[in-house]
Amino acid sequence: MTGISEREAGPRGLASALVEKGALTTDWSAAFDAVPRHLFLPEVIWPGRAGMNRQDDRVIRSEEPEVWWSAVYRDAPITTQWDDGAYTGPGKGKVPSSSSSMPTMVFSMLDALNVEHGQRVLEIGTGTGWNAALLSHRVGAENVVTVEVDEDSARDARARLEASGCEPLTVVGDGAEGHADGAPYDRVIATCSVGSVPRQWVAQTKPGGLIVAPWGPTYGGEAVARLAVTEAGSATGRFLGSSAFMRLRAQRTDRKHVREYLKGRQWPADGRRGMTGVSPDSVGGWPVMFAIGVQVPGAFPWMESYGDGSYTLWLRDTAVTSWATADFVPGREEFEVCQSGPRNLWNEVATAYLWWDGQGRPGFERFGLTVDDDAERVWLDRPDNPVPVLGGS
Repeated sequence: MTGISEREAGPRGLASALVEKGALTTDWSAAFDAVPRHLFLPEVIWPGRAGMNRQDDRVIRSEEPEVWWSAVYRDAPITTQWDDGAYTGPGKGKVPSSSSSMPTMVFSMLDALNVEHGQRVLEIGTGTGWNAALLSHRVGAENVVTVEVDEDSARDARARLEASGCEPLTVVGDGAEGHADGAPYDRVIATCSVGSVPRQWVAQTKPGGLIVAPWGPTYGGEAVARLAVTEAGSATGRFLGSSAFMRLRAQRTDRKHVREYLKGRQWPADGRRGMTGVSPDSVGGWPVMFAIGVQVPGAFPWMESYGDGSYTLWLRDTAVTSWATADFVPGREEFEVCQSGPRNLWNEVATAYLWWDGQGRPGFERFGLTVDDDAERVWLDRPDNPVPVLGGS
């Protein structure tokens, strides 16, 4: 959009950018025009940045209308709530808890849904209401059910939907439960991520129907899964590409501080010290974090950076029984490691990394997911080739 302002570009400028990226197809162009994004953004927003989990300072429409408009019609996410509504400003809160997703991601997921007019759709996570409005225009509002756990967000989204002429069924409730009263559905789409696909979603989807949802392990790394539901009541399919969504509230993890693991002692406390040839710097990309997280369940990383380019990679388990550190120093080929507890977390992470490396460093498109009554399994290339699981749950 060089040479013109964001306001001059507006919806048409964003549409052109999305078409150029291959995200906005002709199937969704009419919906994009009918329910423009600005109708579904609140007075106060925190603009995000494409491809990054970072937010700028808040923008108030009545005070900075040009900045607000420009943010709305950039291909970037926008945070609309912090800390489940407990934080109101100024500045930023601790944890973003609701947003308007990056338009490229919105339309890529809608395209993956492969929905047709008249099909029934269950949306998990109403958010601002924009996605529900797009779906309503495409399939008919009477065929859309959208579930939102946050009462204030649901109320505001319902008002925006009504003002835009779209009135799908808006339900306040736990998205993990779906909405059985409206089942069965032809399609289920989630605008929040999960670490385990709720079995209710599968049970409420017709055989042959599709579930499109961001999925990621506790460790990190996340991608959109597109699952087909079978006559037997299972669901299976491949991952489509990288994503970064807020977690379904019912599946959030409580991550304890380092001091809870050290139990009042100073590092290295009772840690077992050693050396590793696997660089901590090699285990931090989004696809490798995904592969590690699948193999090392119930563990998560945190990086403590220093001014000289070195850092300590902390690993902790959600059970608060084990921790590990790995110290990265630029230019070195071996790195100091310290591990404590029944799980040797660095050993697990290093082994998982070496497996990923040995498989040709696969991207998300080579992974798939199967959900059935017995378990939930991530696989590589084909369903009968499950990714190994190394650690405890």
